[in-house]
Amino acid sequence: MKIEELCSKLSLNVLVPLEDYSEEINTAITGDLLSFIMGHALPGSVWLTVQNHLNVAAVAVLKEMPMIVLTAGRQPSTDLVDRCREEGICLSTTPESTFAVISQMTKLGLKG
Repeated sequence: MKIEELCSKLSLNVLVPLEDYSEEINTAITGDLLSFIMGHALPGSVWLTVQNHLNVAAVAVLKEMPMIVLTAGRQPSTDLVDRCREEGICLSTTPESTFAVISQMTKLGLKG
């Protein structure tokens, strides 16, 4: 599924848009422990988290994840927004719980 389609279908608030939304999202992963994400995320994944600090972008870059979704109404730090912009990572937020977003993603056919 393309990033643009995912943002639209989930009604995400995109804080850091990409010039090219055609990149494919292959899988989704959720977790707030950075070491867990570093050990388990696959390239091309969308990451759902409540963590909202600079290190989130560093892990996304390390694991080649093109998109981060902050759930449960969490808002990113300015540092995270700036780093996502620099690294070309789509950063979005949603008031929905992580569980609710994962449920919607499952219905859209994304795998975990």
